[in-house]
Amino acid sequence: MTTASSSKNAVRRSQLGTLSVLAWIGDPDEGHDMPYLLAYSLGDGADGAQAGEAAVLAVIEEVGLSAGGDMADKTRSPSSPIRLLVEGGRAVLNMPYLSAQCPAPPEWLRAAEERGHAHLLIASRPWPDAVPGRPVTEEGLQSFLGDERTLTTAAHVLLPVSQLRG
Repeated sequence: MTTASSSKNAVRRSQLGTLSVLAWIGDPDEGHDMPYLLAYSLGDGADGAQAGEAAVLAVIEEVGLSAGGDMADKTRSPSSPIRLLVEGGRAVLNMPYLSAQCPAPPEWLRAAEERGHAHLLIASRPWPDAVPGRPVTEEGLQSFLGDERTLTTAAHVLLPVSQLRG
């Protein structure tokens, strides 16, 4: 699910195309228990994949991050425009131009609760093969994330995990 933000700036929502979020975790048995989220575009925006990539880079800058830069730690930053809520087995990501939720595996949920944060990657490089509603294979994810261009043009940020209080 994706909704547009009402923020007024140079980013044209139509250029972003379909935005989606995917949750995954490494192998906890091997000590890789960081909960990850990937926000990405399919590259199907109004002016094509290249314009979409430029639009995502503008969004990254607008939220105070840098592509290819160091990991930003927003775990103690209540003024961050990016919010992560975990509720009902789902990760809900809210940021300018994107309000999306995705199912999170049980091991991801445990790690997010234990750590209190998750590592968000905002990929500027489009990923047209990862269509929402269709399963993404481990090989497909590794191929996309293992590509140096994906990692060096993405923003990396640690986000605090919020939960609804009962």
